[in-house]
Amino acid sequence: MEQIFEGKVAIITGGASGIGKATAVAFAGHGAKVVVADVQDGTETLALIKKAGGEGIFVKCDVSKESDVKELLDKTIQTYGRLDFGVNNAGTEGVQTPLQDLSEKDWDRTININLKGIWLCMKHEIPYLLKQGKGAIVNTASIAGVVGFANMAAYVSSKHGVVGLTKVAALELAKTNIRVNALCPGVIHTPMVDRALSPELEAAYNAMIPQGRMGQPEEMANTIVFLCSDAASYVNGHAMVADGAWVAQ
Repeated sequence: MEQIFEGKVAIITGGASGIGKATAVAFAGHGAKVVVADVQDGTETLALIKKAGGEGIFVKCDVSKESDVKELLDKTIQTYGRLDFGVNNAGTEGVQTPLQDLSEKDWDRTININLKGIWLCMKHEIPYLLKQGKGAIVNTASIAGVVGFANMAAYVSSKHGVVGLTKVAALELAKTNIRVNALCPGVIHTPMVDRALSPELEAAYNAMIPQGRMGQPEEMANTIVFLCSDAASYVNGHAMVADGAWVAQ
């Protein structure tokens, strides 16, 4: 694998599973030192990073808590002395229910993790990226950040917010050599999706997706690598949809 991130340092939130885990391994394979952040144990991801010939640390972090996010950045700088990439990927699917039946508690939890968490991560990443003088941020949104889905008021609202927040940050940083983009995955085989997946539901998804299949975490990881690489040097403030052409219909 080409070492395009040699000497660089990346934070990957939600790095213990799914897209985050695949992204952490991909960045390590491209030469980056990786800080894996999650509320879940990141031991498996660190083992895969080592297997890929990379180096990394795990920091337990609830992105909805500013004290945790600040500690994440402090440990990153203490360990590696720099930050080049922020992949703000931690998220939750929330509760699926009609809007009028959604509890305030469930609304707040989804918004706090999916939207507030990304704001907090960028708030604390950006000062270090500015010191570095170059860098890239990728925020994981969703196709639910560009289209609506019934019975998912909090999730859709949070992901639309992520897209908007990404655009604001890109504009604020446009002259600083720091790019900010959002990835909008479609239906991907991650633990979050697979928890609710039956053979019948997967068949239904496959029938709705023009490419005829669900995506894989590694495909999203490759897209994030591209968005952080110099190959995407003029891609900024963009919500990149990677969904097998679902929202093109």
